[in-house]
Amino acid sequence: MPQEVAMREAYGKALVEMGRENPDIVVLDADLSKSTMTHFFAKEFPKRFFDCGIAEQNMVGIAAGLAASGKIPFASTFAVFMPGRCFDQVRMSIAQPRLNVKLVSTHSGITVGEDGISHQAIEDLALANSFPGFNIVVPADAIEAVQAVKFAAATDGPFYIRLVRPKSPLIYDERYRFEPGKASVLREGVDVAIIATGLMVVEALKASEILKSDGISCRVLNMSSLKPFDEQAVNTAATETGAIVTAEEHLEHGGLGSTVARIVAKYHPVPVEIVAIKDTYAESAKPDELMQKYGLTAKNIEQAVRRVIERKKR
Repeated sequence: MPQEVAMREAYGKALVEMGRENPDIVVLDADLSKSTMTHFFAKEFPKRFFDCGIAEQNMVGIAAGLAASGKIPFASTFAVFMPGRCFDQVRMSIAQPRLNVKLVSTHSGITVGEDGISHQAIEDLALANSFPGFNIVVPADAIEAVQAVKFAAATDGPFYIRLVRPKSPLIYDERYRFEPGKASVLREGVDVAIIATGLMVVEALKASEILKSDGISCRVLNMSSLKPFDEQAVNTAATETGAIVTAEEHLEHGGLGSTVARIVAKYHPVPVEIVAIKDTYAESAKPDELMQKYGLTAKNIEQAVRRVIERKKR
């Protein structure tokens, strides 16, 4: 079994490492530092840490001001609160002036589990995708999360980085280097391309193993960078495999699947199946139970692959 590591813990420790190297890095939180793991930075650099309380809109405004003053602010809270609760402040104070603010949200998707519907961010990628000029990253594991955070710190401009609550299996090793706007090909295949993001990348790999035993060759891509987006990888996958399945822990509207479908329709139309949360909100249960009920498992990806291959034959 691969080692499991929490992305948010890796993020918190990466902040400390970067803070030692760059005195311009500052960190903001909204009364959730023990959950977002920014408390590691707060302990080591108390004068560069700002707990804004339960006031996410104010936190975004402060982060914007710090960026305008030459600092590199990392602002963190749960994904349901940012960009959800503070959408207008992000739009007006960060996106429009394109300030150098890094928004890193944890507890995204339905894997917050028992916290229930009020804390399940399943619309956040659609909101973030609507901001012109934003960089959007959904890491597949803790190693990629750290790489993305370090890249964001070294790159001018606004970022939205989406992390999750539970521990997740490591896909990469320390040799990995995140590249914005580039899909990572994890497995080659010729019959269908599975394009996944976040926690669904592991499920895509599991599905590809199941399908391999039936003679179905799956190309598996980790599309962690949603903006900028690797259109060429999608076009190549459509051309070479003739069928695509996308997988994400998000509503099917406005996230990965929507973007892939738009690109496919523009350049090389092929059958596409989207594995995502349908037009509904979830409920309170254990993360694994929710992933199964709302169709976000390797089995659901496997079924989607079989459907899309049948469509390809028509």
